[in-house]
Amino acid sequence: MSCLLLEGGQKRKSLFLVSSVLSVFPFLLQTLSTQPLVLLLLQKKKTKQKNNKATTAYDYVFAENGLVAYKAGELLEIQSLKKLLGEDNLKKLINFVLRYVADLDIPIKRGTFIEFRNGMINVSPIGRNCSQEERDEFERFDEGAGVRKAMVAALQKEFAGLGLTYSIGGQISFDVFPKGWDKTYCLRFVEADGFDDIHFFGDKTFPGGNDFEIFESEKTKGHTVTR
Repeated sequence: MSCLLLEGGQKRKSLFLVSSVLSVFPFLLQTLSTQPLVLLLLQKKKTKQKNNKATTAYDYVFAENGLVAYKAGELLEIQSLKKLLGEDNLKKLINFVLRYVADLDIPIKRGTFIEFRNGMINVSPIGRNCSQEERDEFERFDEGAGVRKAMVAALQKEFAGLGLTYSIGGQISFDVFPKGWDKTYCLRFVEADGFDDIHFFGDKTFPGGNDFEIFESEKTKGHTVTR
């Protein structure tokens, strides 16, 4: 999950995009507490509750990189991966992932290896039903074994013609989505508000990380931070 902070100055309007799991987030909240703030959440999954507090508490709420976008509690747009790719391509992609995971030799496996969302598919080799301790163990294992990187490479080769992007993020998974549907997608909803600067702070800013595209964008000033 990420947040956008709007600092409304008299001479300059700066937008700060900050991953909320990072230590810099509470620092910015304290630093900007005397300024008018607009919070915008970049959540991986959209809220399932129609009147969820998150969609009404902030000026903007972006789920799935902005593929599900809210403004002042009102839904602006929903993009559909199913509609774009079609059921046949989706089925081939999902079947390939499940076969790959079935043959994968890693220390442990749990459940929910694929999570289908509106604008992306989240793939977890270990399974999203693992405990936090198991997440930590897999993250350490993956740093050396490169399980996710190898799986992404296999998918890139197999589905080269679908125009997909593969973005490694978090501890245990990676996202699959059409090119252009990365975190830069949310910028189209705030560009008209006339910000002079858009600063982005993230930890997965390396090539293949889920912060890379927005970190490298000409529309933002990127900053790499650690947890």
